[in-house]
Amino acid sequence: MLTAAKKKYDIQKLKGLLSAEFEMKDLGAARKILGMEIIRDRERRKLFLSQRSYIQKVLARFGMSSSKPIDTPSAANIHLTAMFAPQSEEEKEYMSRVPYASAVGSLMERHWQAVKRIFPDLRGTSDVGLIYGGDTQCLVTGYSDSDYAGDVDTRRSMTGYVFTLGGSVVSWKATLQPTVTLSTTEAEYMALTEAAKEGIWLKGLDTEYRGSGRALHLATASSPTRGTPTLGMHHNSWSPL
Repeated sequence: MLTAAKKKYDIQKLKGLLSAEFEMKDLGAARKILGMEIIRDRERRKLFLSQRSYIQKVLARFGMSSSKPIDTPSAANIHLTAMFAPQSEEEKEYMSRVPYASAVGSLMERHWQAVKRIFPDLRGTSDVGLIYGGDTQCLVTGYSDSDYAGDVDTRRSMTGYVFTLGGSVVSWKATLQPTVTLSTTEAEYMALTEAAKEGIWLKGLDTEYRGSGRALHLATASSPTRGTPTLGMHHNSWSPL
């Protein structure tokens, strides 16, 4: 279990309460979570999240530990389609032995070569990670984009967005749009809609987190103060973030 608090005393108090009810072992400061390494810079009040160890394991598994690093995970002139899927029984038998076939779906040699190109890119970026902390404003900022009819088989467009909180990435997505759009404007609008929904959710989460201290104070106070605002939620219209 991972615990976090503004003050060390609060963490110690929580651990004491949990230890009184459950048998538990204190593992100290977090070093890993969900396969990610946690590196602290206490002087600069920053956290660095990295998947370097996991990337090295993947490269070793597929014999790509000595591959020459490249700058991009995919070549610009590569367009993969369902037509490249195995057709004959011989092709299906050959590609059934390729790693990741079950995860990716129907693979043909061209698909597998595209997957293998990802490994040198990972090797060159294994030390790259996410940095959190140091920005006191903690503003939610989002960016969205789309291509147009980029999927060769379905002619559907791709939606992409990324959100940062205090300058650090907290949410991202890249997926095919559910329907075929008839213009770049429509594709961009669909991408913006998905980004707006995510932005509204993140803003609500941030507001709830920031207001938790106020809520705890109100819940434990003997009586509400005159300045306590009326609490309520109204979702009648959209408003700018």
